[in-house]
Amino acid sequence: MHLLQLAAASALICGFIGIGSERLSAAPQSTSTVVTSPEPLPEADGRLRVFLGGSIEMGAARDWQSDIIEAIQQAPVVLLNPRRADWDPAWLPSADNPEFRRQVEWELHALDIADIIVMYLAPETKSPVSLMELGLHAQSGKVILYCPDGFWRKGNVDITAEHYDIEQVNSIDGLIAAVRARVGHSDGAD
Repeated sequence: MHLLQLAAASALICGFIGIGSERLSAAPQSTSTVVTSPEPLPEADGRLRVFLGGSIEMGAARDWQSDIIEAIQQAPVVLLNPRRADWDPAWLPSADNPEFRRQVEWELHALDIADIIVMYLAPETKSPVSLMELGLHAQSGKVILYCPDGFWRKGNVDITAEHYDIEQVNSIDGLIAAVRARVGHSDGAD
């Protein structure tokens, strides 16, 4: 069998059984797709990938991620949401705990592949993991940050944001508007 025939047969078989179908899509989708941990992270498909980082507090913080998801559902983006419905706060936060490791590795990889990192640090939270993630990506140019008055380390966050020229906004609506501006999309609500 010639190399070209082999490649065509391989592509046909892979397409038939669903392997690599994301990479074979002809054009990017025009609306958002939400990928929630621990779902597999998607291959690049031409749409920007937006990580919804910030306060979760083991599920105790308000689900602000759903506000963002609803507001930009018509934008051509892939939303990477670390908040999982099946999270068990009783899981030991240990590298030896497979579910905990799976979550942390998902978040680290999602942050790395994200084109935009949305970060909301809620006043009623400590959010040490989010602070670490902010520090890891402060110099990336990818972060849009909302840290309202009342967050326990707001001064540190504001100075760090100023030092690294991180885009800061003053509300959840500001986060939504900033994401829309970076994506170049409007839902008509602007």
